[in-house]
Amino acid sequence: MNVEEGEATVEEIEEMGGDAVFVETDVSAWDDVQAMVDAAVDTYGGLDFAFNNAGIEGANEPTADQPMDNWEQVINVNLKGVFQSMKAEIPVMLEDGGGSVVNISSIAGKIAGKVGFPEISSYVASKHGVIGLTKTAALEYSEAGVRVNAICPGVIDTPMVDRASGDSEAVNQAIAATPIGRLGEPEEIGDAAVWLCSDDATFVTSEALVADGGLTSQ
Repeated sequence: MNVEEGEATVEEIEEMGGDAVFVETDVSAWDDVQAMVDAAVDTYGGLDFAFNNAGIEGANEPTADQPMDNWEQVINVNLKGVFQSMKAEIPVMLEDGGGSVVNISSIAGKIAGKVGFPEISSYVASKHGVIGLTKTAALEYSEAGVRVNAICPGVIDTPMVDRASGDSEAVNQAIAATPIGRLGEPEEIGDAAVWLCSDDATFVTSEALVADGGLTSQ
């Protein structure tokens, strides 16, 4: 967990005239997740929107060689973390008459069976699971006014991609494979999340929205 970046984000929001709080949270730990949601409710009086974005990539190894601790860590953060976040968030939204949840999956979860993602079985499994959780929760709570959607990013210019790619050649290959001809920007995924939470998307639920510059259309 990068506490310094979290606190810097709060400062940036406040400098732009907004209001924000940072709560250090391990999403794989239930008490932390509940405390995070409680802090939001205590500070702002409720919870209208939630963006469950915490995730890690884990180690690259063939399935049979995946270390158990790596598998458990990736699943605990990427999948259990999303489940626990929704478990804490949705009851608050139900009390308030509705809300919108946006979970982060990946193109590795949306179409891994089509294009293949070898050596990251834990990551792929976790991201498939997020889509399943999203669609199930959407069916369960849509009539009560809670919409639940997921975003499936492609290759985004983030530290995670830097770590996973390892060198500039891998990044260049990703760019070459993307019809738009560049990596995605984190802000573009943020904009998609804002739209899914907005009144412009009030008829959208159970969607796994792909934002990948056309990569998976090929």
